[in-house]
Amino acid sequence: MRTVVQRVLEARVDVLGAGDRRTGGSIGPGLVALVGVAAGDTEADSDWTAAKIAGLRVFEDEAGKMNRGLAEVETHLGPAGVLVVPNFTVAGSAQKGRRPDFTTAMKPPEAERLFDRVVAGLRDQFGPGIAVETGVFGGDMRVGLINDGPVTLVIESPRGPAA
Repeated sequence: MRTVVQRVLEARVDVLGAGDRRTGGSIGPGLVALVGVAAGDTEADSDWTAAKIAGLRVFEDEAGKMNRGLAEVETHLGPAGVLVVPNFTVAGSAQKGRRPDFTTAMKPPEAERLFDRVVAGLRDQFGPGIAVETGVFGGDMRVGLINDGPVTLVIESPRGPAA
């Protein structure tokens, strides 16, 4: 499982469909996680990913060092949160040629189940104090964010994406 994580000042995901546009989820300061589920990923990959996101120390302490996790952040901009967006293209590859290859992405509905497990794991780890918002699996989405730093990381579960 591969995830792109960004520290943000704010973020939202709009879901398009049937001629309308609605907000799927939005947060103030926090993290955006674009989650790509690869063929061969398991529940263990979902659990590891949720724990890794929840434990990332990418927020500055009083000395200006990235030494705080999301649960330790107090902000004047609003309550901290995490926006988790399913993104099969993150599980793809652009190693060969000019056109990306998405054959390594897991097919639904199993990918949706593992994505939902990441979301549930984050909600369990953070509890009610930190909002965990999501996009819509398989939806036509528009993600807007203001990256803070910028801080952007790519994390991969220990097994890594399917070859």
